[in-house]
Amino acid sequence: MVFNISKVTGIGNYSEKTEKERTLFYKNEKVFLVVNKNTIEVRTDGELSRLLTEKYESVMESRYFGRGGIEIVLAGHQLETDELYDLVRLSYNLS
Repeated sequence: MVFNISKVTGIGNYSEKTEKERTLFYKNEKVFLVVNKNTIEVRTDGELSRLLTEKYESVMESRYFGRGGIEIVLAGHQLETDELYDLVRLSYNLS
């Protein structure tokens, strides 16, 4: 699966910057989404992060955000596409 942010509704203005093999998406100069080749990373609160990493093998602690986010493997991910979009919206709103 290739992640396409243009399919996520309900988020406002953002900017993006591509560096090496990842694209960073910013709201007010604060990163809310990292798109890597095979994963995406979003901000979450600690409790949601813990719940998702316990429930899904394809979800782990974010390398970019650390404990403040999660990284989701896109190939064979266990979350529904709408759930991914919800997490991106949440991350946008947390930024």
